[in-house]
Amino acid sequence: MITPALRSTHCRHAAQDESTTAWALAARGGDTVAVDHLVRALHRDVRRYVAHLCADPQAVDDLAQDTFLRALGSLHRFEGRFSARTWLLAIARRAVTDSYRYAAARPRLSDVPDWQLAVEKAQPRGLPGFDDGIALLDLLAALPEERRQAFVLTQLLGLPYAEAAELTNCPVGTVRSRAARARETLLNQLDEHART
Repeated sequence: MITPALRSTHCRHAAQDESTTAWALAARGGDTVAVDHLVRALHRDVRRYVAHLCADPQAVDDLAQDTFLRALGSLHRFEGRFSARTWLLAIARRAVTDSYRYAAARPRLSDVPDWQLAVEKAQPRGLPGFDDGIALLDLLAALPEERRQAFVLTQLLGLPYAEAAELTNCPVGTVRSRAARARETLLNQLDEHART
């Protein structure tokens, strides 16, 4: 059963997807104002998706920027068969994958003996919601990759199941099942945590 809040969120995302797709098609034709609207409308979604895919919080902004640069460079090929958001998130996934490949091919050396401790000390502490955010990230990280991806795409980013299925190259029913199992696992873990 779809609650009024979920229906409202879905309608809002559907309207946003129509607008962003129209802006992408207009931008493809050279409309610079449409490019600005497109980037502003989807920047947050791309950044959130990249943050969930990427293990390096310092790289999120660079990867989001790389996503938009790639998208604008290939805008002439955008045909509008799927929403612009789905198209951009697919590009974001490839940008993150490419960054992992690049990092694996070119490992960086650290001049700090205990680099993990240095990174942990550099992380901000005491911010409102910081611990809750870390706890949520830990819970999400404990999910199997397929379930986490389905949950992030459909529940956090609000993609329709069909678009999430297209993005992940699997059937819609599989995406629904993975998202439901992820949601169930997260709720069980939160209940266990609340009891302790």
